[in-house]
Amino acid sequence: MGIHLCEDSSPFDFSEPCIRSSWGALLPAAFVLALCILAIPIPVPSFAKKVTNLVRARWQTYLTLHEAEALDADDATTASEVGQQGSVPLWRTLVFAFVGLFQTLVWLAVGAYSLATDRPHIWLGVSPILIALTWLYATCKPVFRAKATIHYDLFGLFVVHLVTGVLLLGGALYEHKIFGVPLPPHLTFAGLIVNLVAVLVVLTTVVGMPFALPSDRVKKEDIGVTVAPEDYTTLWGWITFSWVYPMIKQGSSTTMNEGDVWNLSVTMQSRPVFIKFSTVFSSSLLGRLWLANSLDIMLDFFLTLVSVVFNYASPFFLKRILDAIDKPTPESRSKAYIYALLAFLCTMCKAQADVQRLWFGRRAATRMRSELMAAIYDKALKRSDYSGIVDKEKAQEAADKKAGIDSSKNPTADDPKAGADVGKIVNLMAGDSNRVAMMMSAVNMLYGAPLEIIIASVFLYNLLGLSAFAGFIVLLAFWPLNSYVTKRSIRIQKGVSASRDKRMAVLNELISAVKFIKFFAWEERWIQRAMDARGVEMDWMVKARINSVMFSALWTSAPILVSLISFFTYVYRGNELTVATAFTSIALFQMIRQPLNIVPSFIVQALQTGVALKRIETYLNEDEVTEQVSSIKKARTPADSDSDDDGLGVENGTFKWNEVPEETKADDGKLKGKTDNGNSKASTDDSDTAVDSESVTAALENEDHRFELRDISVRFPEGELSVITGPTASGKTALLMALLGEMTITNGKLIMSKNPSKVDENGLMHSISYAAQSPWLRHQSIKDNILFGHPYDEERYNAVVECCALRPDLNILEDGDETEIGARGVSLSGGQKARVALARAVYAHTKYILLDDPLSAVDSHTARFLYERLFRGPLLANRTVILVTHHVELVLPGTYYLVRMLDGRIDTQGTTKDLRAQGVLEHIAQDSATDVKEEEPVAATEAPIEAEDIDEESQKPAEATKKPRKLIKDEHRESGGVKFAIYNAYLKASSYWTWGILALLIACSQALSVSEKLWVRTWGQAYGGDSTPAPPTFVSSALTENEALMNGFMPSHDFNHYSNSLYHSQSSGLLPSLPSAYEHPLFYVGVYGCIGLATALVSVTSAMVQYTGALRASRSIFRSLLVGVVRATMRWHDVTPQGRMLNRFGKDIETIDSNLASSLNNVNTSLATFIASIITVAVFFPLFLIPAAVIGYFYRLLAMGYLSTGRDLRRMESNSRSPIFSGFGELLEGIVTVRAFSAERRFMDDLHLKIDVTTKMWYNFWMTNRWLLVNFDALGALAVLITTLFALSGLVGAGTAGLCITSAMSFTMSVYWACRFWTALELDLNSVERVVEYLDLPQEPPAVVESNRPPAYWPSSSSGNSLITVEDLVIKYAPELPPVLHNVSFTLNAKERIGLLGRTGSGKSTLAMSILRFVDPVSGRIMIDGVDISTIGIHDLRSRLTFIPQDATLFSGTLRDNLDPFGEHEDSECLDVLYRTQMISESAYQSQRTSRATSPTGSGSPPASSAASTVATDLDPKTKISLDTQVSAGGTNFSQGQRQLIAMARALLRRSSIIVLDEATSSIDFDTDAKIQATIREEFGESLLLTVAHRLRTVIDYDRLIVLDKGEVVEFDTPLNLIQKEEGIFRTMCLKSGTFADLEAAAKAKAERDLAAAR
Repeated sequence: MGIHLCEDSSPFDFSEPCIRSSWGALLPAAFVLALCILAIPIPVPSFAKKVTNLVRARWQTYLTLHEAEALDADDATTASEVGQQGSVPLWRTLVFAFVGLFQTLVWLAVGAYSLATDRPHIWLGVSPILIALTWLYATCKPVFRAKATIHYDLFGLFVVHLVTGVLLLGGALYEHKIFGVPLPPHLTFAGLIVNLVAVLVVLTTVVGMPFALPSDRVKKEDIGVTVAPEDYTTLWGWITFSWVYPMIKQGSSTTMNEGDVWNLSVTMQSRPVFIKFSTVFSSSLLGRLWLANSLDIMLDFFLTLVSVVFNYASPFFLKRILDAIDKPTPESRSKAYIYALLAFLCTMCKAQADVQRLWFGRRAATRMRSELMAAIYDKALKRSDYSGIVDKEKAQEAADKKAGIDSSKNPTADDPKAGADVGKIVNLMAGDSNRVAMMMSAVNMLYGAPLEIIIASVFLYNLLGLSAFAGFIVLLAFWPLNSYVTKRSIRIQKGVSASRDKRMAVLNELISAVKFIKFFAWEERWIQRAMDARGVEMDWMVKARINSVMFSALWTSAPILVSLISFFTYVYRGNELTVATAFTSIALFQMIRQPLNIVPSFIVQALQTGVALKRIETYLNEDEVTEQVSSIKKARTPADSDSDDDGLGVENGTFKWNEVPEETKADDGKLKGKTDNGNSKASTDDSDTAVDSESVTAALENEDHRFELRDISVRFPEGELSVITGPTASGKTALLMALLGEMTITNGKLIMSKNPSKVDENGLMHSISYAAQSPWLRHQSIKDNILFGHPYDEERYNAVVECCALRPDLNILEDGDETEIGARGVSLSGGQKARVALARAVYAHTKYILLDDPLSAVDSHTARFLYERLFRGPLLANRTVILVTHHVELVLPGTYYLVRMLDGRIDTQGTTKDLRAQGVLEHIAQDSATDVKEEEPVAATEAPIEAEDIDEESQKPAEATKKPRKLIKDEHRESGGVKFAIYNAYLKASSYWTWGILALLIACSQALSVSEKLWVRTWGQAYGGDSTPAPPTFVSSALTENEALMNGFMPSHDFNHYSNSLYHSQSSGLLPSLPSAYEHPLFYVGVYGCIGLATALVSVTSAMVQYTGALRASRSIFRSLLVGVVRATMRWHDVTPQGRMLNRFGKDIETIDSNLASSLNNVNTSLATFIASIITVAVFFPLFLIPAAVIGYFYRLLAMGYLSTGRDLRRMESNSRSPIFSGFGELLEGIVTVRAFSAERRFMDDLHLKIDVTTKMWYNFWMTNRWLLVNFDALGALAVLITTLFALSGLVGAGTAGLCITSAMSFTMSVYWACRFWTALELDLNSVERVVEYLDLPQEPPAVVESNRPPAYWPSSSSGNSLITVEDLVIKYAPELPPVLHNVSFTLNAKERIGLLGRTGSGKSTLAMSILRFVDPVSGRIMIDGVDISTIGIHDLRSRLTFIPQDATLFSGTLRDNLDPFGEHEDSECLDVLYRTQMISESAYQSQRTSRATSPTGSGSPPASSAASTVATDLDPKTKISLDTQVSAGGTNFSQGQRQLIAMARALLRRSSIIVLDEATSSIDFDTDAKIQATIREEFGESLLLTVAHRLRTVIDYDRLIVLDKGEVVEFDTPLNLIQKEEGIFRTMCLKSGTFADLEAAAKAKAERDLAAAR
């Protein structure tokens, strides 16, 4: 007797009770069986192990919660050590056990009873027993495998039971209602109800269980406040996304701040994610990203498939509903109700699939973004320092320009190259990593769209047969054109990226040196330079826009042509195009239209992302320093017991500066690497090592001056002071760099080991501290700079401050050591910066200290103090100190070992004792110092302008508890909605006409879409009778829910297609005279096609108009921003970090360039669609307005919460991005210092925190978006359900019912999209808001006052009267601050040399600055040659004066560009000043003059080579410098001394009547200094020279001296009179210097010379 299931019944005939109960038993039983089989460990055969492991690895969670917590706490902690809190709640176990046991027993009883009473039908008894077994599983699992977190298997089982329970109970009710079958017996019926209730109880219990329990590191009360609730939320909270709601609730009532947003889940925080990412290896960056995110990507893929299937289920059910309304019978009507519910459920399931896949995609995107940003930063900590690299491309371009070659034609010109500069690296971090992440969240298009096309094609084939595919020929025809446009778009994207990098590099240089540019009145030239770079970028953007228009023309017309050709083919093959066929296929073509539109734009996007990935990968593959240098690399490699590298030194070393490796491998037959400087004969980069060959000498003229250290062998004695000396540019700094491992070693060995964990007997770590020549300080307080992350030890700290002579400075500053230092140490003087950097090096407990010329920045009084208290004091005892200095005489007594450099070689080395014995020592000492006694300077260092406002106000008593003043204010953030003024600013910039025309085009497009609906209806009438409309499609909000759209990737015209695919309806004929559709179907098809093509035309036109407006706005907004920032006051620049400005010029300008116009257009379009759908409904079915109003109210409620929260989050994200970039820029400048101190790990951790702050804003914004999506989809589905029930109620005919349902959908869709686009628009306008904020910065006075321009000869030295007159000058930095200068009056005559003296904070720099009008007087005035300077333009003023600042700044370009940016002088004049400032030797000067004389173009043929010139080359590095020498950004390829000489040459060239010199000779050896002082005396004889002096020696033979004290002129007379004035301040300074006699003698000699001259 076999078990027969249900005889003679189809397995899907649910009207049979037997079939229903069979499904009710088999489904849960199969599910439990599958669970049991999966739980059995099956041994894998060895040959398949590799494959299975590979597959399993891809499906494992990349980073579990507890693993992430362990990684975040400490790399050493393992996941198992992170304890969990909480136990399993007893009540939950009891509920499961009780309900499960009850169900098991009841079903067993039913089964046993059935078997006993109904022998023939065994199956009826077996099926309840099967159900009982599944409930037994549900009873045992929570008891024996108890856990407090979700039982996913039970959740699945209970869902299956719910479906079967509804099937059993619903089937019985349905049969009773329709066929009059009597209900089951009361007991059975009650049992079915109880079963359903019991299932609901356990299901509710399961969905109330949390995903995870907090570990002992997390406080319960913090969850949802500072800890992300998503890890600990319940299953129900996850399905509904209600865990996001507390944030939205808060955001809707108040403006949110950073503290109101909970942190990222630890599984997404940068540190654990990056630590894990570092362990993932693959041959390419793409491979690494895939391995790290494969699970999320695959889940995204499967859920996309599920979503697409459910998407096509809705039209399937809706067609059946409409069929049922068309031919109503009680059975079909009740079926229609079931279909309506199923359609509703399908929509809800689709919404759930969408929200989950989008979450997985977003998680992958978030992690990728953090992985890439951290990898870029991590690389910056390890890569070779390229800061002094000359941009080869610029040199190449310059050479090309001379040769008349157009470099833009080079197809590989914009390929990613190694050797990225600061601007480019910041771009990689800001733009490229973001682009890759955004692509990740949109990648589901890649598989979703093709699947949709396949499903729709299958449906079409069923309707039209092969004719359906005739239309697809159009796509094939378009393909070549499409691939051309695609290829072009990649080339364009590379061009845009490269030109954006170049623009950012120019802006970076401009903003860094803005002060210097103002000194020389070069603003216009720099604005022009930035605008030129922007012009190149705009040209690329125009090309990109044209490409987009071509794309949209292709793909808007394609779907229309496809449907037309299909219909023509169908009719020509003799088929009758009936209404049902026509309408259904039109609906399907509409559904295909959207994926077809997305695919091509997505391909372009994918290719552009490929470009971004390639750029990041090129950068990540750049050369790195060795493990010896990088503590991060050392920590990642296994420890080496090799300790023979103790000590510090070099064996037979040859070093060169780091160079970007040239690519020389041929790629596809094309040579990639460009040979050097366009000179194809030039050999490789090492060509010009000192080879005495003619070719090298010949090439030298053309070659950039390259410096090498050669044959270096030195071992510095442990625990002693070693001194390195030598003339300017002899390689002293290079030797320190070589010791730090920052130069490329071409030969020999570097002896240096850093191991901070190893401590010697004196408590010193085996590591290095370093103070650079130009001090690198962080934007923190002075104290934090000195501590530099080391623990605070009060006693040591005070000793360091004392010995570094910082105590007096800290006493002057109002906030003491809590004073905030601006970026790059603005707000401190040069001497103060040098001493803070020195203090930082001394404070660290390091064994080796490398100091690069700290004494040159301080006066000799301080230098002596430092030598006695610091170098000979206890702080440096037992430490190996290597000091570079020119003050050999001063430090000689305490020096143990001395090294003298000359032209990159060690000229002399040895202990001072040995050298003295050989008689070499005196020679060195004389050379380096024209005797220290002679150059005694002022007894205080200098404070530049910014310091003085701090110094001056510091004279108020400070309250003990006062919080230190912030030099730099927190970045401003708008609150509330975007103001109308911001909209207006953008509309105005892009021209009102643009938007007028767009509005007209949107109206046309809506009119066309309405006429399309009307035409389809007329067509229906032409067949006669009230016919069935097409199945309308419910386009879920998530169909195009995609960030790709938010980023403006999607052609804006696509929007029409989401909303207009829902339109089929019929009513009385409008055009009775039209022919019959049976006879002339093609007439109707033709008109339909014309309307479609007209829509396409309108859409392409509007794209063109929109792009034109966008480009116009980009151009004008960028220019206004640039001019506003460049012309802003110096004060504003001092208190605004560069990162903020660069963020505006980078990300915000990019948003305005690329997204804004399309966002605005999308909003207008979606609003127009919304209005159109409301009007349609109001006309055809006014009753629907009632539910529409209710649903609309809820929509508004949700939308407002989302808008206000999303807006705040996006604004905070923009602001939190700035610190990453300013911190990154700061790090790149100080990378050598950071590496020397082995502080990389700390910087890395700091970056992780910053990334987490900006990512939590970004991620939580998308989470609020997901919450909106779930809720809107639920509301949309509800609206459709209500409308369908309305239609089924019999109040309306089938035609109107179809229209009702489609209008409901179109209404809900347009509301959702209007809301989405509106938010996107507000976020994009946030960028305009931030830029507009910078358009009204405090500006300097006008550059030129046309009505009052000084004469051309002004100021003239020839007039006998006074040249500068200062009358009762009072100056304040801000109205609320005390005056810095009080009632200063004096008169200076033409050709005088005046010294300006005074201690720190006395107002010297302020006075010098006020002559250049950096500060305007409160009262009093300054007259120059009879003109009050406050009445003329600052350009006229500054261009006629010359200011030589302390720290010389050079710009990228050639040396000639730096000397004479406007090309006002001859080459010979430029060479002349270089020679006079000792930059080039006489021989080089002569040879270059002759070569330039013979070749007027200035390219210069190399001089005839001779043995003599070869030798000269070898000995004298100055030969290598010519006017065409390339200068890197900031001039870092010249030594500091050389930079100051170039600045001096610049001043000589200008020949102003007034020269203000902030004594700038501190970094020059004394020999050169003496020559320069002589040059100043001779060359500036015709000018009035005003020197802000640091060395008394410099100004003792000047004509008169001004001594300032506390902002007042206290002494003003000749040096002799002042030095003889009893109790005078100047006399006191001279006495303190210890060289009083020499100074007095010099003053007397000067007075005698003057007397002699007067006679």
